Amino acid sequence: MKENDVKVNQEPDRKLLERLLLSPRVEGDRLMLADAVLLAALDGSHPLNRAELAALRASPLTLRRFRQLSIARRNGARAANDEAWSGSAGMLRAADDGADLERLLTDDGHWSLHFVAQDGAWRLILSLDAAAPFAARLLREQPMLRVVDGGGAILLQGRLDADGEVECGWPFEGAPAPHFQQFGAHFAVEPVHV
Repeated sequence: MKENDVKVNQEPDRKLLERLLLSPRVEGDRLMLADAVLLAALDGSHPLNRAELAALRASPLTLRRFRQLSIARRNGARAANDEAWSGSAGMLRAADDGADLERLLTDDGHWSLHFVAQDGAWRLILSLDAAAPFAARLLREQPMLRVVDGGGAILLQGRLDADGEVECGWPFEGAPAPHFQQFGAHFAVEPVHV
């Protein structure tokens, strides 16, 4: 679901949607979807599945949060703290030419994934760009991070080292390029909320 998918062109539909968003609170309502999921739906890196759509529709609080994130994204608003970061998405952009995949970048340019062939296996290295506005905070706080593919599988999870990197073995049998293509060529770097 992309931001444009939630726009309503007809005035009566827009008013109905607005009334639903501003409707009274539902007893026991809580945020049913994390901000990372809602933001991924807005940027198109992870369309909401049926269960997520049902959760969004059933929770006025979650729907209001989705609307707030959509407005902030549309206006290009940044949080009061410019060092805030809630995730970055990217995708495999080049056509398969048979060559091994060496590197992927997130759309915001703040993260890169490096793939290194080693002794018949693969190593995956996540690197933070030192120029990212939130780099100093992440290096200082060292939150748990993960990289997920378009299917939601965790490719890497860990904390940044002093060089701004996390490294691990490739968790699948095949090479990285075909794996990414199998799952929509999408990936995301996100904080792990515990």
